[in-house]
Amino acid sequence: MIDTKSKLVLQILAKECNDGSYKIIEIPDIIMSLPRHFRLDSDSVRHILTHLERQDIISVKYDDDDVYCLAVLPYGFEILESEKPISLKKDKPKNWNYWGILLYFLAAFFGSAIGSSLWAFIFSNLK
Repeated sequence: MIDTKSKLVLQILAKECNDGSYKIIEIPDIIMSLPRHFRLDSDSVRHILTHLERQDIISVKYDDDDVYCLAVLPYGFEILESEKPISLKKDKPKNWNYWGILLYFLAAFFGSAIGSSLWAFIFSNLK
């Protein structure tokens, strides 16, 4: 399992190196491809690339300042395929419908009303 920023960088690299061959990629291109709220500086991208290489997710043939010649290894493609995309929509409960929820709400409301009226009746008769 890799963190979100590393996964985003890996997705960008997989788009560029979709056939598994080595491609020349510049760090500013990676930074500009990231979503705005996940933008990184070049040192962070270098750190992520080093981490991905140590995990045998990518292979770096050479690097020169901000230019890398790299390829995504089969394990990297496997990571991207195996992890499900995160769904931002909440799924509806499967066995609940709106009438069931309304019924439980009304039962709770009337149950508490009856309970509080019984409680008031009992304590008013104790005096």
